[in-house]
Amino acid sequence: MARAIEELGRLRVGYAELGMHGDSQGSVKQQVHDGDTITVKAAGREPEDEIGNLAVRFLGVDAPEVSLPLPGQEGFVGIGDDRWKEYLKDPFREPFDPPLDGDLIEHLTDRVGPNAAANHARHAEEGHRALENLILKDLDELGQESADFRFFFVFAHEVMDGYARLLCYVNRFQPNENDPAPRPQSYNVRLLGAGRVTPYFIWPNVDPFRRSGSLVEAVPEPGSAADLASGGEAGRNALSEARDLVRAAREDKLGVFEKEDPLVLLPFELRFMSRREPPDRWVVDLTSDGDELVSPQRYWTIPNAEDRLFVPEEFVPLFVEKGWRRKEVV
Repeated sequence: MARAIEELGRLRVGYAELGMHGDSQGSVKQQVHDGDTITVKAAGREPEDEIGNLAVRFLGVDAPEVSLPLPGQEGFVGIGDDRWKEYLKDPFREPFDPPLDGDLIEHLTDRVGPNAAANHARHAEEGHRALENLILKDLDELGQESADFRFFFVFAHEVMDGYARLLCYVNRFQPNENDPAPRPQSYNVRLLGAGRVTPYFIWPNVDPFRRSGSLVEAVPEPGSAADLASGGEAGRNALSEARDLVRAAREDKLGVFEKEDPLVLLPFELRFMSRREPPDRWVVDLTSDGDELVSPQRYWTIPNAEDRLFVPEEFVPLFVEKGWRRKEVV
């Protein structure tokens, strides 16, 4: 068996098993937290080893939230709880710190209300079950028991987030790409295609940026974002393919885009409402050939989520040095 983490060419990859649940290895049901987070342990580690469970957050996607801290409450509260229902009736009655832009409040006011919590909770449950079922299907195709199953990870520039979760593209481990069946795309991609998660592209952790040799090289030239994101002269890439999958899911009314009850609040919107702090990542419009970085609180001016490339504040100086301009709130 390969090491838990190793280099394959210019890629850093990893291997893991389902994490521990008490004194024994957990089941798929126990270790899938929601549609974009699982709990694992490093491959080959024995239960008595000191290294414990690790949380893994899927890159490039954002699943509806199962639970979050509720303002004024301790600990996590399930989004279906009546307290979330009450909070989301009017989450703006008290000011945020720093304050939310008035236009952002107006944009969100159209989508919050007494039904927002139940809507989000339902889509969270369906995203959770979708990931669970994909893993169970892989177990069946590989003819494995859960104790034998391995995950295969591909890391990007950022290996871990502020919550100590590994950041990865995740798939089943299958040494032979055609045996016993053709290797499927990553769970990240499969969930996007099924409409069970929303796109959440954060620079530099998506292709074609994550394969660059350095952060400086990964900064796109001003005016090039639309071409790169559409797979134009540079050729098809993971970003252009993911965007196509999201558009197809929307057209087919799948999952979060379903006709009768589509997801009304994006997961990251619910998270900043939970923190009562405004969003802080700048945004590149992937449909534009301009040179502007859209202000964090104006992300919604780019209508479709698959057309937003989020840039963390700490990386904005690299973009400015390359010739990008901050487009501040007017």
